[in-house]
Amino acid sequence: MSGRLIIFSAPSGAGKSTLVQSLIDSGIEFSFSVSATSRQPRGNERNGVEYYFLTPDEFKRKINTDEFVEYEEVYPDCFYGTLKSELQKKLDEGKNMLFDVDVVGGLNIKKQYGNQALAIFIMPPSKEKLRERLIKRSTDSEEMIEKRIAKADWEMTFAPQFDIVIVNNILEEAKKQVETTVRHFLSH
Repeated sequence: MSGRLIIFSAPSGAGKSTLVQSLIDSGIEFSFSVSATSRQPRGNERNGVEYYFLTPDEFKRKINTDEFVEYEEVYPDCFYGTLKSELQKKLDEGKNMLFDVDVVGGLNIKKQYGNQALAIFIMPPSKEKLRERLIKRSTDSEEMIEKRIAKADWEMTFAPQFDIVIVNNILEEAKKQVETTVRHFLSH
């Protein structure tokens, strides 16, 4: 039996990674799709664990040889994508896959896999809260924060195309809603 796909997308700073980690910790059995990126590792990130870190040229070569299920150039020469080989291997093993991807990539995967996939959009409670979270992370310059806010405005216009939108206002409530939604999808 083929596995199923759980897709998480959100603007940067909406709390998607925190909610994905909570789901991982909940005991539901699935595999996490390790995405590829052309950005530099942050903190203690390791190649092949959090991401496959590629140079922009390596990433472009893989695009040209059609090795991605989805990819996006988020900023100039800053790519993110899902390798077809990574996904197919795990689906063939019957594993449920977990995706933490950008909005366009999430919708592309949903389009390809239809009812085999559940697309969840994590919405920040407000633009002001999003800005506070990005500042609190202390990983970006003020200029990058402004770019992320502008991109978030655009990304949030895609929310209605997802199967479900979860507003991450109160973290514990959002965690419960995510877990309940995913358990229901996987049991049907």
